[in-house]
Amino acid sequence: MELVILSGKGGTGKTTIATALSELTKDVVRIDCDVDAPNLYLFYKGVDIEKKGFYGGKKAVINKYFCNKCGKCEVTCKFNAIKDCVVDAFLCEGCGACTLTCPEKAIKLVEDKSAEVFITRTDKGIISRAQMNIGSDGSGKLVTFLRNNGKRFTGKNTLTIIDASPGIGCPVISSVTGSDAVLIVTEPTKSGLEDLMRVTALCMSFGLLIMVCINKYDINEDMAEEIERFVIEKELALVGKIPYDDTVIKSINEMTPIIYYKDSIAGSAIKKMWDDIKELIY
Repeated sequence: MELVILSGKGGTGKTTIATALSELTKDVVRIDCDVDAPNLYLFYKGVDIEKKGFYGGKKAVINKYFCNKCGKCEVTCKFNAIKDCVVDAFLCEGCGACTLTCPEKAIKLVEDKSAEVFITRTDKGIISRAQMNIGSDGSGKLVTFLRNNGKRFTGKNTLTIIDASPGIGCPVISSVTGSDAVLIVTEPTKSGLEDLMRVTALCMSFGLLIMVCINKYDINEDMAEEIERFVIEKELALVGKIPYDDTVIKSINEMTPIIYYKDSIAGSAIKKMWDDIKELIY
């Protein structure tokens, strides 16, 4: 069973909830697919048992010994990645157009390392994660690799919790493809509702079980009610309404999952939400 935690934008509490839910089940594999800003692993102490480079694309390289400096490659490149017969790797998209126009065949595409990928073993289980290289783009290929990497450690009754990137871009599409259910974390603002609508449309196109949770619902209860009406209209499952709680800030600062704070009203709401989620996914 794969449960993907989504949000329309960053800062809605997605990782806080993903971490809390992963603590409430015994057999779990955690996959941090928010590759541009991974932070799930910060809540755990562990050992990296696997580390390897990820090569998600290609970059052009010019062999200066064969180059006659004709400049045709510079004219051909639509990304302005070549200047004075030198390739700017940050601008190169690896399209290969320059290799076709070079009369001396001095340009070739080489594999480009865009990230380091890890399997981290903690006392709470396995985390599959990545660390992007500076200037690299978070790609769907990398997300798919992380998911497959994590699957190697799952059993028959394992729950895989995927902390996905915010939004509806390529990494998110790769996170939900072939999954079983999604939990969309939203907040009671106008932009939060608009974000929810976009993410819902994406997930509905994949035919997934869609659950919704409203985080900090009590900071704008009128807007929270409007979100509830949207959830009912789209026949989604509203599984949680989490109140604003200053303890969440403390849990983040201390890198401790919110459910371990006994007086936390947010932690209690998440525990109740997990009971409702279990009724739907098991």
